[in-house]
Amino acid sequence: MTETAPEDPREPLPLDSTAQLLTRITAQLGSQLGLVSLNGTRRPMHRTRVSAAPVLVAVAHGSRDPQALHTVLELLDRVRELRPGLDVRLGHIELNEPLLPDTLDGIGQGEAVLVPLLLGRGHHVRHDLPRAAAAATRLRTRVAAPLGPHPLLVEALYERLLEAGWRDEDGIRRDTAVVLAAAGSRDPDSDTDARRTAALLSDRLGGVPVVPAYASAAAPTVPAALRALAARGRHRTAVASYFTAPGRFATVTAAAAPGVAAAPLGAHPAMARLLLHRYDQAVAASTAAHETLTHLHLLASA
Repeated sequence: MTETAPEDPREPLPLDSTAQLLTRITAQLGSQLGLVSLNGTRRPMHRTRVSAAPVLVAVAHGSRDPQALHTVLELLDRVRELRPGLDVRLGHIELNEPLLPDTLDGIGQGEAVLVPLLLGRGHHVRHDLPRAAAAATRLRTRVAAPLGPHPLLVEALYERLLEAGWRDEDGIRRDTAVVLAAAGSRDPDSDTDARRTAALLSDRLGGVPVVPAYASAAAPTVPAALRALAARGRHRTAVASYFTAPGRFATVTAAAAPGVAAAPLGAHPAMARLLLHRYDQAVAASTAAHETLTHLHLLASA
């Protein structure tokens, strides 16, 4: 009795038609040609990977308050949880390490987006960050917009007020008001941004008056704003802390509050989402600009 050799499991199954044969040959040729460079040499497999996303460099101001650095690091941990795999780093303008130039130098080559953990336009956004980006000559950099004004910031401000004791029913009283305590800047656009945030917060609170006031460089101060509101019959006032993290300004303005004093925005989940939103905006704008330049170059060379 003749034994039949077992079928080789590696043997391909018979094709049903010539069309299937042609399809398989075409697919195999396509995959092989994809590994060949234009000069005829074979492309190494490891060079075909997709390029990495730009590094997100969060730029904090810096503070002598040790809680400031702890808070910013907690915020960046939230960002990493929302966007696993994204390279997220921290750089400071002053007072804390790592300083921004050191962070950029540590990245080496590639692309980076600088996202200021600042709540409006001012000297740092207009001058310090672009200067630091230009000095990082080995990197392709872009500076994102500051975090504010934005509805996500308003949501964080609102929830911080609730945590401090603000009640929604306070919004229907005629003697209540809120002071939005910000750092302050000599740049008039910074005041415009703070006033826009105050208007958005007023809407969120159901029409409660919200007055911006400042810890430095601009008027009114927080105590002056509180006195002006009291003179108008607004004796039940709360202070919303329009600061990214704890620090001297946040401490001083909270101490002036006669009642509710909210904590800084800190590592609120809305802050993490907003940070990524500003990063994505900058990446999209950079991609659109690159595509436009490429299109114009092709038109010019046609």
